[in-house]
Amino acid sequence: HVQFVESGGGLVQAVGSLRLSCAASGRTLSTYPICWFRLAPGEERDCVAAISWSGGSTYHRESVKGRFTISRDNAKNLAYLQMNSLKPEDTAVYYCAAGNYGLTVDDYDYWGQGTQVTVSS
Repeated sequence: HVQFVESGGGLVQAVGSLRLSCAASGRTLSTYPICWFRLAPGEERDCVAAISWSGGSTYHRESVKGRFTISRDNAKNLAYLQMNSLKPEDTAVYYCAAGNYGLTVDDYDYWGQGTQVTVSS
C-alpha cells in the first residue's frame, strides 16, 4: 500500500513560484506513473501534469505549459511540480496520485491528502 504526502503549497502572489513535493511511503514510488491533479471550487479534478515511471515521458496541460514542470527523483522516492508565473486561476487543492499513465482520476489508485495553493492577484 502506497501513501503520499504532498507539501509546498501556500499563499503566493501572482507571477510568483511554488514547488510542490510528493513523498511516498510504504512502497517505492519508482514503479508508478505520477500525476499532479488539482481541484478548484466548482470544477472537476483535472490532471495538470503527468510523468511516466522512468521520467522519460511527461504531459503538461495546455493551460500550464511553459509555467509548470513535473519531475521525479526515484532514488529519493519523490516527485515534484515546479510552478512558475502563477496566476489566480491556478488556485486549487493539488493532489499527487500514482497509478497508470493517464489523464483521468480513474487511472490512478493511490492519492495524497492534497495541499492548498492560493494565488492572489
